[in-house]
Amino acid sequence: MPDRITIKDLEVRFHVGVPEEERAEPQKLLITIEMTHDLGPSGASDNLAETIDYHAVSKAVKALGQARRWKLIEALADDLCELVLSQFRPSAVRVVVKKFILPDARWVSVEMTRLPG
Repeated sequence: MPDRITIKDLEVRFHVGVPEEERAEPQKLLITIEMTHDLGPSGASDNLAETIDYHAVSKAVKALGQARRWKLIEALADDLCELVLSQFRPSAVRVVVKKFILPDARWVSVEMTRLPG
């Protein structure tokens, strides 16, 4: 089984929604990012340079959300995959975005997995 680093349910407030009124105010989302990466070198060396800095990933995700607006959480998830792959270079990334929009459901979510290239 491949090694992974997971950021589970990172709470953010982003502008997302199909109607303009919904995008007007940022809304709570929970984002999970799972990055496949060989953790053997960092485990052996205890060196941050050998791994993916999950704090830097969380800061990059939050910065992206401050600069953008999306209609669909699918588009947000795709942008997050692209961001993580290009800036942090895992061998694969899986992103789950949870949105709290339907009153009779705990959440609605999308999940995407992407490989580099």
